Amino acid sequence: MESFWEHLQNLTDAQSILSKGGFYLLLVVVFAETGLFFGFFLPGDYLLFMAGLLCSQGMIDVSVFTLLISIIIAGVLGNYTGYWFGYRTGPVLFNRGDSLFFKKRYIVLAEEFYAKYGGMALVLGRFFPIIRTFAPIFAGVVKVNFKKFTLYNFAGCITWVCTFVLAGYFLGRKYPQLKDYLEYIVLGLIIITTIPLVIAFFKKKKTITRTN
Repeated sequence: MESFWEHLQNLTDAQSILSKGGFYLLLVVVFAETGLFFGFFLPGDYLLFMAGLLCSQGMIDVSVFTLLISIIIAGVLGNYTGYWFGYRTGPVLFNRGDSLFFKKRYIVLAEEFYAKYGGMALVLGRFFPIIRTFAPIFAGVVKVNFKKFTLYNFAGCITWVCTFVLAGYFLGRKYPQLKDYLEYIVLGLIIITTIPLVIAFFKKKKTITRTN
């Protein structure tokens, strides 16, 4: 059991993923976080940023082009998997009880995000934890047109991956010393990507309070 929790902790640590698992574990994590409902706790944005940063230092043994294409493929396939899962399970998800790896409120959060932004939720949602995982699942639940889903899937994934990987890569090329401050970079990215969700949570709570 102790070994299980140790492995789980390593999967939530971007630095461990890249140093211990390398390139292929990176792709597995991206796939899981972008489409498997239990992947919401995995690192996303800062994992891509660090992958680009370490690639610029030669610490990932692939070219930046190979890195980009491979992660995009993993992210696109992850979303297709999430869509298929939502399409097959449908309303059952809304009646499912909470567990360690599933929270019904995450589906509701994705539903509200989708109601606000429509199909663009699949593009914008890539940049927000939890939404990134559950938006394609909810798209499958409501049976979004598959051709439209495919368009948003590719557009969102390419934008998301290129933004973070290339930001890490070019900053790493210009400022090689950044690799010595990975902990601070990760903390900063976590704060930046979490702020919108915290704001949305308190806005919703305030609305509910007013309604009551």
